Amino acid sequence: MADVDVLVVGAGPVGLTAAAELRRHGVDCRIVDALPAAQQYAKAVGVQPRTLEVWDSMGMIREALDEAGPLYGQLAFVDGKPGPRMELRLPPEIPYTFAALPQYTTERLLTEHLARFGTTVERGTALKAVEQGPEAVEATLSNGDGRTERVRAQYLVGCDGAHSLVRKAAGLSFEGDAFPEQYMLGDVEVDWELPPGYAVRSTHLDADGKVDDLLVCIPLPGDRRYRMSMTVPPELALGRDGGAGDAVTHGLGSGRGPDLAQIQAVLDRLSPEPTTASALRWSSTFRISHRLVDRYRNGRLFVAGDAAHIHPPTGAQGMNTGVQDAYNLAWKLALTVRGLGADGLLDSYHAERHPVGEEVVGRTVRHARSGYDADDLETILLREAQLLVGYPDSPLVEPPSPDGGADAAPGGPAAGERAPDCRGLVLDLATDPRRLFDLLRSPRHTLLLYAGSDHATRAGAARLQDCAAAATHAAHGLLDAYVVLAADVPDDARPAELRPPRVLDRAGGFADAYAPRDGEAFLVRPDGYLAGRFHPATPDRLTALLRRTFA
Repeated sequence: MADVDVLVVGAGPVGLTAAAELRRHGVDCRIVDALPAAQQYAKAVGVQPRTLEVWDSMGMIREALDEAGPLYGQLAFVDGKPGPRMELRLPPEIPYTFAALPQYTTERLLTEHLARFGTTVERGTALKAVEQGPEAVEATLSNGDGRTERVRAQYLVGCDGAHSLVRKAAGLSFEGDAFPEQYMLGDVEVDWELPPGYAVRSTHLDADGKVDDLLVCIPLPGDRRYRMSMTVPPELALGRDGGAGDAVTHGLGSGRGPDLAQIQAVLDRLSPEPTTASALRWSSTFRISHRLVDRYRNGRLFVAGDAAHIHPPTGAQGMNTGVQDAYNLAWKLALTVRGLGADGLLDSYHAERHPVGEEVVGRTVRHARSGYDADDLETILLREAQLLVGYPDSPLVEPPSPDGGADAAPGGPAAGERAPDCRGLVLDLATDPRRLFDLLRSPRHTLLLYAGSDHATRAGAARLQDCAAAATHAAHGLLDAYVVLAADVPDDARPAELRPPRVLDRAGGFADAYAPRDGEAFLVRPDGYLAGRFHPATPDRLTALLRRTFA
């Protein structure tokens, strides 16, 4: 018998997300971290709109928005001359924008959120060894006072960073290389008059037109406060082993970081206008590598975040990708621990997230070396916002009929894509309109059944009710179902006895976002991705799809 359902190793944003989601799904877990206290470093700063959607679903969006600052775009300068301004503007139907939040604040918010479930981070507790058996994982932990403890867990999730012991214990390869360039970071305030909320990228070109000096400033919450990234001076240079063999050269250096004078020297060379840096809160040197594991899982051991993928910080993809790793894995682990998951459910973690990690590593390496792709700006922004991530080839997803049959949708999201939000939904007995995301905030699957004029009749309502009952049974009761009534269905055509609960698409937002057909079903997973859409909806087809996830 296991001591705990899941042991999470590492209490950065990824590990905290994994632990909080496991607890929200009703799973017993422990989370340990070798550090005696959380680091007060503004490492990962950019928070993508998709991550804000995840935090909304988790129930911590208000706290995040209260702490975060806006990220409106980027001001570019080359050899002191202004270049084009990039505006981070997304389509109006996207509920959240780009944000800036120092990593230590992100970790504090997640830690406080986790504590609401009665779970705290066990600080100063390091993983020393892992032994995997057929029924459980045996982990040896070392506490700060020198005591050791053996913990038996059903599963172990390694969120322990680029130098992950869990990854090594799982026997996963981590192929890649290191960039030769070295950088330094500083969290400072400046007195320039540049527009607030904009990142600043200033470069100097050599005689061949190549960048030989660089300053990147990401705004932080506060008055003219930035996390600045610069080329490292010779006196702070790290070793140049290149990350050969098993050595992973990535992340913050262990030596001293730059002081104000060294940061000021870079500003004197590259700042778009004369300015003075002050209030240095933190600084460090760092190196960058690009690596990806061959597998995200080996038996009862899983890796997520930097333990699975590392890459350049271009586009602020790293932490956000790791948070979504954890968000993807937690609900699947919860179903499996409870004995409700189908055979192969946990294999879908690698099947879905490994291609995402591969794409992110490849894209950020290309951007770091040669700039952004030639896509239109909206596509670039949606991709950077991580709103284009999808799982069309997942074993849990029902693709549309290859012959273009009845399921071939005229628009809206396809199976495997993110379920978009929409506004203007009105529930029975309510007067204020709601967002669709309000209905998807449950840690369960959600079934949306669309009723136009044909299915707002008693006979049509009965067909939808049969679909909802079959889906709820197949999901062991872990499913919320709603009938979404078309805006043009008259009041006297809505059967009062219609169950499941009714939602009126009063403003037509659902129709615009999903292009639904009368009698169509949309099955949304707990992580906000569309498992399938069926037209017409039938109990048998919904049951067959849910059997891919549920035992």
